[in-house]
Amino acid sequence: MKRVALIGFGEVGQTLAGDLRGKVDLVAWDIAFADPTSLPSRALPSHDVRRAGSAAAAVEGADLVISAVTAAQDLDAARAAAPGLAKDAFFLDLNSCSPGQKTASAEVVESDGGRYVEAAVMSPIGPKRIASPMLLGGAHAEAFLTAAGGLGFDGAVAYSPVVGRAAATKLCRSVMIKGVEALLTESLLAARHYGVEQVVLDSLSDLLPLPDWNKTAHYMISRSLEHGTRRAEEMREAARTVEEAGVPAPMSHAIAERQAWAADHRAALSPDLIAMLDAVIARLERK
Repeated sequence: MKRVALIGFGEVGQTLAGDLRGKVDLVAWDIAFADPTSLPSRALPSHDVRRAGSAAAAVEGADLVISAVTAAQDLDAARAAAPGLAKDAFFLDLNSCSPGQKTASAEVVESDGGRYVEAAVMSPIGPKRIASPMLLGGAHAEAFLTAAGGLGFDGAVAYSPVVGRAAATKLCRSVMIKGVEALLTESLLAARHYGVEQVVLDSLSDLLPLPDWNKTAHYMISRSLEHGTRRAEEMREAARTVEEAGVPAPMSHAIAERQAWAADHRAALSPDLIAMLDAVIARLERK
């Protein structure tokens, strides 16, 4: 592979750009490039990446297109890029969206001659970056691994020839992981009000043994505060995934609301509640 197009230049796009630098010719497009003060626009000068004027222009001549946009923009990104795809170019969809959304994006890409590969990134992108564990899906998953050898996708495995199963695996797991984050936030805020948070955490160790519930709670609450907006969006896709299976998803919708609440709590909550949450985190850090 000689040319790679990045559709979306947020955290994931920038991380991949750093890892692919010097290996391929890189071009990027992001809807935020329209605003020169946006984070993607400001990040461009520090990366060896050419800026394209549109998604279709970015993917022209690319051997690999990587879609790393928000879940809500997944299908729109595929539609915007597909007309410019070279025949048999790989389209790697990293976005955390439902199996139904992945299938719709695959149909768009395949109808324009591209080879669609879904990817479910099964860990935060930061620690292992491009080598993060990924479940790949679709008829072209194995061919992609062969073609992308040397680019650094060392944690990727061909998981299923059926598009959507990788997404279902990740998002069904997200119901549990993001749900525990939301429950801990809600539980410990209330427990802090009553002055019983440490007793609650100690009792959790008896019921659900973990090496360190204090550390776990601190990590999970902090993740919600730092990435709640993105996690809320992922949980909306998790809810869509559950509903596509014919199962009502009130819990998943509630988790999405709590994650969104955590992300913007400093602007939305009273000073007393802000201080309460900060105190919970501070006490957990000292344990």
